Amino acid sequence: MNRVLVIAGTDSSGGAGLSRDTAMATTLGCEVVPVVTAVTVQTNQALQAIHPVPPQIISAQIRAAFDDKRTAPRAVKIGMIGSAEAARLLADTLPEGLPIVLDPVLKSSSGGTLMSLDSLTPLLRRVTLLTPNLEESARLSGLTPMPRNTENQCISTQEPPQDDLVLFRRQAQIIQAKGVAAVLIKGGHADGDCSVDHLFSPQAPQGHRAYAAPRLPLQKRGTGCSLATALACSLAAGASLDQACTEAKAAVSAWLAQ
Repeated sequence: MNRVLVIAGTDSSGGAGLSRDTAMATTLGCEVVPVVTAVTVQTNQALQAIHPVPPQIISAQIRAAFDDKRTAPRAVKIGMIGSAEAARLLADTLPEGLPIVLDPVLKSSSGGTLMSLDSLTPLLRRVTLLTPNLEESARLSGLTPMPRNTENQCISTQEPPQDDLVLFRRQAQIIQAKGVAAVLIKGGHADGDCSVDHLFSPQAPQGHRAYAAPRLPLQKRGTGCSLATALACSLAAGASLDQACTEAKAAVSAWLAQ
């Protein structure tokens, strides 16, 4: 069984964080090695309290996870970090050569700030794939977010209007200039019948590829956690970045459909 190191906070509602990460990984036949960064008190409606784990304890958890090379994780998923100091220690402690997926959880879907922009900076140079949603991509790049309206017909090769694709590409370029190898801008928070994610990576044809799925008529917390964990599980199994994005999109769509 492939093992993935998941660095994230707990969510007392079970709707996001390590609970959701573990559920998705288990569905995909992947084992989670957890590193707790914070204990949060949440309901589906509100973030009520955060208790950060000291950065040195976070670092110690990571070192312990890689103590036995025979059972060491093959990929890393990072969610909530909590502080710039913790991000610096992650960058210094994580082993070289592992694929790292970072879901930049700037705020909880139930409300409340979980992470500042500055707290991500020390870690970005280590990241294989960053997975911001539309708002996070805009904040990380400093550029206006895409209009929420999208095409009404969902097809697997769907591309956004040219102006939006230009904006997405520029946002990704700014983020990649900070050291990130690849960016997957998620379209789940847009409108329309189709949810389209956009990968910007040197590994993609012309540096870009889109992944589309029908938008389902429901709202669920933990979609960002689930997608990033599914990506890490695929990468741990040796998938290419393109294959991992395809598999992760399908896994999250299947979870939502259930």
